[in-house]
Amino acid sequence: MKDGHGRTIDYLRISLTDRCNYRCIYCMPEQGVESMCHTDILRIEEIAQVVRAFAKLGIRSVRLTGGEPLVRKGVVDLVRDINETPGIKNISLTTNGVLLPRMADQLREAGLSRVNISLDTLDAEQFHFITRRGQLQEALDGIDAALAAGFNPVKINAVAVRQLNQDYLAFAKLSIDRPLHVRFIEYMPVGESSGSDGCGWGPDDVISCEELHERINKAARAEGLPELVPAAQHQPLGWGPARYFEFPGAKGTVGFISPMSRHFCGECNRMRLTADGKLRPCLFSDREYDVRSVLRSGKSEAEIEQDLADVFRLALGAKPDDHDDITGTERRMSQIGG
Repeated sequence: MKDGHGRTIDYLRISLTDRCNYRCIYCMPEQGVESMCHTDILRIEEIAQVVRAFAKLGIRSVRLTGGEPLVRKGVVDLVRDINETPGIKNISLTTNGVLLPRMADQLREAGLSRVNISLDTLDAEQFHFITRRGQLQEALDGIDAALAAGFNPVKINAVAVRQLNQDYLAFAKLSIDRPLHVRFIEYMPVGESSGSDGCGWGPDDVISCEELHERINKAARAEGLPELVPAAQHQPLGWGPARYFEFPGAKGTVGFISPMSRHFCGECNRMRLTADGKLRPCLFSDREYDVRSVLRSGKSEAEIEQDLADVFRLALGAKPDDHDDITGTERRMSQIGG
């Protein structure tokens, strides 16, 4: 299905929960946030119902996010239900990786094919500072578990923040010996994380992907390594906006996602469903469309499916051409499932 700007919308990101086992400084305050009421969160069977309805409208790829999606009970069953939905071709998951050692095999068997693991630093002390409670080895063990389970691709998402002074070359080198796809994401100062609360990061902390690319190549030359070249053999499957490069002979790739310096709105193919049942056409806008009330209307399944289709089309018509003129979102990233 196409939106009003001619873009094919076939990708749905679903936040399963606003809860998380970390308290990352750019996502929520140290004490956490007041969790949504249990009755406000979509039930697992309701999420599956939405996917079935939207698949009939052209949704082909689903990504499960959070908060931390693996803390949600029933996630394995949901993956299985989505995998059995006619029209759905791909199911992926974004996670901090902590629970993958115990859940990776179950998720793979249920039909999950791709995993993105959020990891913003390879320094143990800095990792604990960012997450406020996590240990770096937990994330590394999650990466190992994802590879052992046979997920393909396994991607590492690293948000680049100027004042963190991360070792970008060390991240990039993870792609050399194992089939890992490291993606650097420009920091997005949106919502509560925009500097008014919590981490205090702001627009000055955005590092453009062009600068990141140059810094990695400079550091590589200093170590006697070749520079990154456009990816050819190992470019990972996916439906996102990353531009991929690789070190010659590497088993994986290095990707760059530039939501700030190089808006990819013209390529946007996604909708977002929040954990409390709101359909969002754009990450940067608080315009939302209520799905939960449709699901709980008491109507027949056929009527609900038609009403869900109507909501989808309303949201589709509201997708902006770009986010230059959007004032931003007041939702935290843990609530949006960005």
